[in-house]
Amino acid sequence: MAKTSDKPKSFEAAMTELESIVAAMEAPDLPLEQALAHFERGTRLLRYCEGTLSEAENRIRILENGRLETFGDESNAP
Repeated sequence: MAKTSDKPKSFEAAMTELESIVAAMEAPDLPLEQALAHFERGTRLLRYCEGTLSEAENRIRILENGRLETFGDESNAP
């Protein structure tokens, strides 16, 4: 596992690391201290991912002039 102070290189890298943390935590023989370390790192990664997604949503809002529209919803089509 990466150092707990490491910032992920990208959103995708953070998601990949989160997936590996979840898999490790599902192991029945994981020692408590290691489980706590995984939980702490996973929490940091989750916050990073949430922040990245929030920033992306804000950028989309700006690009769409404040109108965030759902793609693929044909019920609003003319």
